[in-house]
Amino acid sequence: MDGKGRALDNIFVERLWRSVKYEYIYLSNPGSGKELYDGLTDYFRLYNTERLHQSLEYKTPSEVYMTAAQKKFVSFRCP
Repeated sequence: MDGKGRALDNIFVERLWRSVKYEYIYLSNPGSGKELYDGLTDYFRLYNTERLHQSLEYKTPSEVYMTAAQKKFVSFRCP
């Protein structure tokens, strides 16, 4: 798991888990594994489709992903 560029990859993962802890875990304190699973499912849906991200120019991750996928699809189809 260690290699060139891995330290930079880790920054994004650490930031994600910090957000999960501070915005969901510490605020809701789920009582069981089922509550935790359901809550995290809802949180990640919110995080990816509704929550605006400053680093993404106040867009959602799903908007950025779909825009990039559409551009790649169009460039793939049109030589």
